Amino acid sequence: MSITLDIQQIQAFLPHRYPFLLVDKVVECEPGVRLLGVKNVTYNEPFFQGHFPQKPVMPGVLILEAMAQTTGLLASETAGEELKGMIYYLTSIDKAKFKRPVVPGDQLMLEARFVKSKRNVWAFECRAEVDGEFVASAEIRCAAVVE
Repeated sequence: MSITLDIQQIQAFLPHRYPFLLVDKVVECEPGVRLLGVKNVTYNEPFFQGHFPQKPVMPGVLILEAMAQTTGLLASETAGEELKGMIYYLTSIDKAKFKRPVVPGDQLMLEARFVKSKRNVWAFECRAEVDGEFVASAEIRCAAVVE
């Protein structure tokens, strides 16, 4: 069964808001397996004012953050009520790789694949693409913490 999520459903789990909400929609989600999210990159993004004005490029750390947000959504859809009332924090990023820049007009496809969870620590393999072309990847771990 594949699930889709709109921006209101995304905001119901992720605490991020503009300008740091970096997932616009979820086009596929198979809880416990994988999630495919979308970030539409526009010239209106505030980070393009300084990165870089003459040749705008989405910062790599924000691509990693977008991938991390997809892991939160996959964890939420996988765990359901188990994560309700918890804050989901990034704990580690390993093996991060970048291949090509992301620029205004790109549609960043963000894939998170569930690896394992233990004691509210979740592990994922993540990948980002534009037009089917590899952009970035990383292994990401996050922890769900009662606030």
